[in-house]
Amino acid sequence: MAWFGLETLAAAIGKSKVDESTARTVARICRADLTVVDDVGPLPVGEDAAEAFHRIIDAAYEHRSIAVTSNIQPSGFDTIMPRTRTGTSTDPLMHHAHLVTTTGGSHRLSEALAGQGAVPLH
Repeated sequence: MAWFGLETLAAAIGKSKVDESTARTVARICRADLTVVDDVGPLPVGEDAAEAFHRIIDAAYEHRSIAVTSNIQPSGFDTIMPRTRTGTSTDPLMHHAHLVTTTGGSHRLSEALAGQGAVPLH
């Protein structure tokens, strides 16, 4: 399994551009049976992150599994990344997708409010 935040994924792909090893880097990431792109949506992303996301989606399409976690629906990705990348990324992402929608609040916040989170320092 390969696990990335969107910014971490963008940094990995960005580094590979320096020595022109982008295709190898993308292939290495997509060798994993499952690639997870975690927490898409809390912050807007630039062209580099959108490109990295697109490259991974495109390379894995119909060959490998990808899981994307987000607090927004894929149809709303154009609100956080350049529109030129969202259609070309979300279309293959959603083609054979299993969409899992969760409801409710944050488990971390619930635990913290119930006194089960942080332990006070003395």
